[in-house]
Amino acid sequence: MIFLPTNYTLMKKFLIVLMFLPAGLLFAQKKKSIKTTDPFAGLDTAFQRVMKDQKAVGFAVAVVQKDKIIYAKGFGYRDLEKKLPVTPNTLFAIGSCTKAFTASLLGILNNDGKVNFDKSPIDYLPELRFYNKEMDDEIKVNDLMTHRTGLPRHDYSWYLFRSSSRDSLMKRIKYMEPTAGVRQIFQYNNFMFLLQGMIAEKITGKSWEENIKEKIFTPLGMNTSNFSVHTMEKSNDASLGYAVVKDSIIKKLDYYEIDAMGPAGSINSSVNDMAKWVITWIHGGKYNGKEILPAPYVSQAMSSQMVAASGFPDKEIPDEQFNNYGFGWFLTSYRGHYRVEHGGNIDGFSASTSFFPTDSIGIIVLTNQNGSAVPGLVRNIIADRVLGLKPIDWTSRTDSAQATAKRAAKEAQKNVTSNQKSGTHLSHALKDYTGLFNNPGYGTMDVFLKNDSLFFNTPEGTTWLRHYHYDVFEPFEVNKKTGIDTTEKIDLKIQFHMSPAGDINMLSAPLQPGLKDIEFSRIPNPKEVTKEELKKFEGAFEFIPGKEAKFYIKGDKLYAYVEGQPEYELIPVDKNKFDFKIVKGFSVQFVENDKGDIIAVNFIQPNGTFKANKKK
Repeated sequence: MIFLPTNYTLMKKFLIVLMFLPAGLLFAQKKKSIKTTDPFAGLDTAFQRVMKDQKAVGFAVAVVQKDKIIYAKGFGYRDLEKKLPVTPNTLFAIGSCTKAFTASLLGILNNDGKVNFDKSPIDYLPELRFYNKEMDDEIKVNDLMTHRTGLPRHDYSWYLFRSSSRDSLMKRIKYMEPTAGVRQIFQYNNFMFLLQGMIAEKITGKSWEENIKEKIFTPLGMNTSNFSVHTMEKSNDASLGYAVVKDSIIKKLDYYEIDAMGPAGSINSSVNDMAKWVITWIHGGKYNGKEILPAPYVSQAMSSQMVAASGFPDKEIPDEQFNNYGFGWFLTSYRGHYRVEHGGNIDGFSASTSFFPTDSIGIIVLTNQNGSAVPGLVRNIIADRVLGLKPIDWTSRTDSAQATAKRAAKEAQKNVTSNQKSGTHLSHALKDYTGLFNNPGYGTMDVFLKNDSLFFNTPEGTTWLRHYHYDVFEPFEVNKKTGIDTTEKIDLKIQFHMSPAGDINMLSAPLQPGLKDIEFSRIPNPKEVTKEELKKFEGAFEFIPGKEAKFYIKGDKLYAYVEGQPEYELIPVDKNKFDFKIVKGFSVQFVENDKGDIIAVNFIQPNGTFKANKKK
């Protein structure tokens, strides 16, 4: 869907037509107007078609009108193997539908005078730093809430290198390069919602989870909603997650534990629980007459704060006219009706939470399918019915769009020629590519050799590296149960680089569109060496008469000192080999004789290797 980029103020237009009609006709007109049809009649058939076409395992839907749930039902299975049905109380991961909850915490704190949207987030999180001083000086709290900091997603940072520490994730932000200026363009970013959760934690002294439960879940009676897949899997009505692979195969996926990134997307909920959340928004922040969210914040959050996308309306649906963002909500015109919505995706699950504030209608759709079109399809089918609009065959439109996209992809593939250079060889032995490679904005990859292949580990799992050409490899996921499927390619290449001294010292990968490849520098992989073993390396080593290096032990570490330079801590990385801890590309290799005595040392550095003989 393409939308017109404009600041849009929703206005109700009233057309008064004065007509002189006979009383009988007026009465007949009145009688006709009170005739209604059931907007949910035949939905089962329509939804079974959606499930069949999209190869979905199951989904749940709830519709609210004003302060009531007028429709709630589950379709398909929450557990395909056991044939356990989806119910309106089945728990699903709602992914980024979490964001409206997190932003609302700040809305509550703002109303209480505890946070100012126009202040810098650094005022609340003193250890926070962005990529440059301009960002540190200019970014405000409301920029975090509207995806306008200039930072692109950098999602591989938290997804591949997940952490249980929010502080550690926050510290990565300093090393994340922007692709635009502050408030220049809309760029969706999960880290900025992490920061909002952390601001709430700092102000209240309570965890983000405790705040959400205390201020939102408990007052609304969202009693089964939770924040952890470990909690969800203990429920007797929780869904498993699935994906469609190779166009037709339904594959069960493991739950993804979001951990520290929770404020951006870790809530698990049901459509019955989420209905209470939507009712609150429809009523300006109140539920059962009690204020849950401050009315001024609700108004701000549902109003355009940033243009999200540019373009023109769909020719078939000309009244879908804008695509903006509020605080934790996407805003658009759906066939002339103002819609507030947010989707969600996380491994095995997709979601949509939406409502039409001027129509007092809300629709929640949760499905156990990865990256699914089902939530949008079901939402639109229901919206047409409850809003009294002429139905559009959304299922056929989606089927047609998906088929067109597949044809286009196949056609494009015909024009793709491989850049792989045949007959090339690696510059080093495989073992030379192993080690720890770190980027401070992402994390650490552990590259290791198994049999005759290279692999790397991250907290997300293991990946096989198949040689492509020269020092370039292509990655393939290693599934714990099924092994390696070479037909399921990860669309990127990993390249190793060498220092001027000829050592492999870095790898790079295109992990963020719009930026150069993200670089991971090789860091020492310490070997276990006892203090007793280190003693043989102590002593003075002479380059030339009068110029020497000294090696000595402090604590349980070996240090090197050359006159006129600071002392350097050394990290054991191989037999008789040490890397300098704080100087990249510098190492020492001790030389021993046939008796095992150390007789010399080679200083290996980018401008050459320098030998010093041990002094007697």
